[in-house]
Amino acid sequence: MANIITGCRIMFSIFLLFFPAFSFRFYFCYISAGLTDMLDGFVARRTGTESKFGSKLDTVADLVFFAVCAIKILSEVRLPTSIWIWILIIALIKASNFAVGFAIHKSFVAEHTVLNKATGLLMFLLPLTISFVDIEFGAAVVCAAATAAAVQEGYRIIKRKR
Repeated sequence: MANIITGCRIMFSIFLLFFPAFSFRFYFCYISAGLTDMLDGFVARRTGTESKFGSKLDTVADLVFFAVCAIKILSEVRLPTSIWIWILIIALIKASNFAVGFAIHKSFVAEHTVLNKATGLLMFLLPLTISFVDIEFGAAVVCAAATAAAVQEGYRIIKRKR
């Protein structure tokens, strides 16, 4: 059941591509995808059906949701160059984490830390606050959290037992 919910997140994420950013249909799919993100892990833990496959599927669903949102939302807002550079640095840290995790553990490793979850929540809330919170301020808050989460994740990947 949890994996079906995760699959729904992928479906809602893909549907986002077909609606104008910040429209009612966009927000419906966006919020639905966010709710499935919260629900799948809860259902898996509650039903005792947690699995490595489910964890990896969740990571894939998160990446699909993030990529689609980046395509739709970032094309609609203007961010200063400094924020774009910061985003690039975070992406490089995350890519390094995957490479190091693969080199050390012979598999792709993703840490589901509290900081990663907090960053995800902040990223999720950002488009919902765009009409009343300055985008530069909101983006800086998200980038600060994402930087801390990426550094923590890298540390945990290196320290993880084989």
